[in-house]
Amino acid sequence: MGDFIREAVISTRRADGTVHLTPLGYRMRDERVLLAPFHPSQTLENLRAHPEAVLNFTDDVRVFAGCLTGHRNWPTEASSQVLVPRLAGSLAHWELTVESFREDPLRPEFLCRVVFEATHRAFTGHNRAQAAVIEASVLVSRLDWLDPAEVAGEFARLGVMVAKTAGPREAQAWSWLVDAVAAHPRHGHAAIGGGR
Repeated sequence: MGDFIREAVISTRRADGTVHLTPLGYRMRDERVLLAPFHPSQTLENLRAHPEAVLNFTDDVRVFAGCLTGHRNWPTEASSQVLVPRLAGSLAHWELTVESFREDPLRPEFLCRVVFEATHRAFTGHNRAQAAVIEASVLVSRLDWLDPAEVAGEFARLGVMVAKTAGPREAQAWSWLVDAVAAHPRHGHAAIGGGR
């Protein structure tokens, strides 16, 4: 498998035992999964304290957008081999244990072994609106350091795809992301396309 970044929803375990869900790009290193959460982040803190995680693969892009915009109450259920819960209703999931750790001032790296994997439903592909929401979610996760004009331009481009191909789930996710940009201190003045 290549070194390109794939997007999934990761679940990790807080110190109090509750689950933390967030989108996270990951890479494959041979048969291992490389996680590199930004410093500081809740995911990084959780992995340091409890070196297990679950990669959840879902076609419900509301989870990607929701985890970044305050809509975090997604159902979870127990995993098979790790104490971290998995996202209920996911298409598939991989349960991970951390094998090694490399410190970095920006993105520390956790090399993980897949200890269990399961497919729950077939993946039939993302439509253009789903892909646009995932890309916009990445932008929203980086609003603190991205240029407002760049974000506005990307949202205008992605909004065209949402307007043409979104169903109700994608439209809701898009509206959460647009609202998050509008509420951000650095980006709120920029005109963001609303999609649908």
